[in-house]
Amino acid sequence: MPLDWQRIEVLDDAMIALYRARTPAERLSMGNECNLSARRLIAAQLSSTRPDWTKEQVAREVARRMLGGSG
Repeated sequence: MPLDWQRIEVLDDAMIALYRARTPAERLSMGNECNLSARRLIAAQLSSTRPDWTKEQVAREVARRMLGGSG
């Protein structure tokens, strides 16, 4: 699916300065935390809307969505 450039948030200069002040390890850690949070939110939503699914089914669907797959 192509990116819709009009739906992407643009950071302001103050936020950019804050991110640049972080070490590479800190930036990687922040990205990892964002990834984990997204996975948890998707899993919680799936578990709520699909209570009949097993943990394995939820995990597979989370992975599929995170990888941008359709099947």
